[in-house]
Amino acid sequence: MHPRRLLLLFLLLLFIPPATTHAETPPNILWLTSEDNGPQLGCYGDKYARTPNLDALAARGLRYNKAWSNAPVCAPARTTIISGRYPTGDGGEHMRSMVPLPAGTLLYPQLLRAAGYYCTNNSKEDYNLDKPDGTWDESSAKAHYNKRPANQPFFAVFNTTISHESQIRTPGHKLVHDPAAAPLPPYHPDTPEVRHDWAQYYDKLTEMDQEVGRRLKELDESGLAETTIVFYYGDHGAGMPRSKRWPYNSGLQVPLIVYFPPKYAHLAPEGYQAGGSTDRLVSFVDLAPTLLSLIGKDAPPFLQGRAFAGAHTAPAPEFLHGFRGRMDERYDLVRSVTDGRFVYMRHYMPHLPYGQHLATCSRCLLPASGGIWPPRGN
Repeated sequence: MHPRRLLLLFLLLLFIPPATTHAETPPNILWLTSEDNGPQLGCYGDKYARTPNLDALAARGLRYNKAWSNAPVCAPARTTIISGRYPTGDGGEHMRSMVPLPAGTLLYPQLLRAAGYYCTNNSKEDYNLDKPDGTWDESSAKAHYNKRPANQPFFAVFNTTISHESQIRTPGHKLVHDPAAAPLPPYHPDTPEVRHDWAQYYDKLTEMDQEVGRRLKELDESGLAETTIVFYYGDHGAGMPRSKRWPYNSGLQVPLIVYFPPKYAHLAPEGYQAGGSTDRLVSFVDLAPTLLSLIGKDAPPFLQGRAFAGAHTAPAPEFLHGFRGRMDERYDLVRSVTDGRFVYMRHYMPHLPYGQHLATCSRCLLPASGGIWPPRGN
């Protein structure tokens, strides 16, 4: 590691308060994440959805009703998470750009590892910035917390691609959800093709839910469920027109569920109760400081979010902020802000049409349903 980073790590460990003493051991932390889906889940009141595992997790934990991804597409959204910073200030807001990590900053896995955590990512990264060596203990399709040394606390991410937009419109899918009953947003035309796409989307959410259930069962069977704080969230809005890639609420609102076992109830947000919900405004920029707060450490000044749980919980923000930059090969500049009720959007390139041509969205094979612009990748 570069000497400057070693010095920064030393200073962080020297001046950040030690881990909480409320528990004999620090908590394990498990993140279960999914792609390209908003809060179209049973626990969010969607009667069309079939998501029993996530519904059960929400029945034990806390559901966030006002969570934003900050960016409506994967790479900028994930850059926000890994850095704990707004990519618009660092130059990483454009889809699959690559910028240097700002001097004097560290990514959250580096901070957790410095605090003694075994950190794994399974397996999507897709950051818009250079990732330093040693960011993760392991980041691969085989990364798992069960590889950690004995008695070492872990932080682990498991990401599923089942609900990704590329899977929503694959040909030959046999629908399980009834397309005639699909709840269409008012800005989509009521046609058989659109209904098919929404039904297939919900089918994929059910499959994603099954994967979440498998990971939760695995945690329980390992004997770690009562020492592990669990987060579930989607990485941005649904992979449907006017959601993914667009900083409306439909593109930025994500499901976020957190579960605290009784041993770590003192770290839970104020008002936490099984089956509860909160309207506190939270967004991806808040995840890194929240992780540090859960292990008893205050956030270093280069992190730009606010911890919403743990020993160093901060007051809720008044607003959440979203952004849209270049989407694949087409530049754009849109910013959005919400108070949790209204969304204000400002277009800084108003001469550009809403429906700019994107090769990703046009390079496709139409499924048997004749679905709408089914993309590949992203």
